[in-house]
Amino acid sequence: MKVAIRSAVASLAVIVLSGCAGLGGLEQVLQAPTFAVEGAQQAQLRLLGPSADRPTGGASIRLYARVRNPNPIGLTLTRVVGNLALGGTRAAQVNFPLGVPMQANGESVIPLDVVLSFSDLPGLANVAQSALTGQPVRYSLNGTVGVDAGLLGQPSFGPTQLLEGNLRVTR
Repeated sequence: MKVAIRSAVASLAVIVLSGCAGLGGLEQVLQAPTFAVEGAQQAQLRLLGPSADRPTGGASIRLYARVRNPNPIGLTLTRVVGNLALGGTRAAQVNFPLGVPMQANGESVIPLDVVLSFSDLPGLANVAQSALTGQPVRYSLNGTVGVDAGLLGQPSFGPTQLLEGNLRVTR
C-alpha cells in the first residue's frame, strides 16, 4: 500500500513538474515574495567610532522587512542580493544568506544588518552629517530574492526595489 502511494505521489510530481516546464519556468508558476517596511519596528542607523577595522568610523544599519509568501505552498527564503543606498548614494552591496522558512500565504519579519566603513565610502559624508544632526536618513534596498520551493526548484525574482524608508539614528 505504501509503495503504491509513493508511486502515485512520484508520478504526480513528474506531471506537475513537466507542466511547469511547459509554462516557461518557475517564475511563471511561483509568485515572488513581497517585501514591505515593518511598521512596528523602525529602521536604525547607529554611528560607530573609529576602530582597527574602520579607522574613520562607520555605521551599523538594521532594516526590518515584513516578507509575505503569496504562494499556496511553503517556501524557504534563501537569499537577498542587491544594493543599499543611503541619502541617494550607493552605500553597500548586500548579500544576505537567510534560510528563513515561509509558510504558505504566510508572513515573517526579518531583520537585515549592514555595517559600513566611512573610509570605503567618501560619498557618504552628507549621510554622516545628517545622522549627526539628528535628521532622518533616507534608504532604499534594491535586489534579487532567491527561494527554495522544494521539488519545484530554486527560482530567483528581481531585480526590484525591496524596501524604502527613513533610518532613525540611535546612539
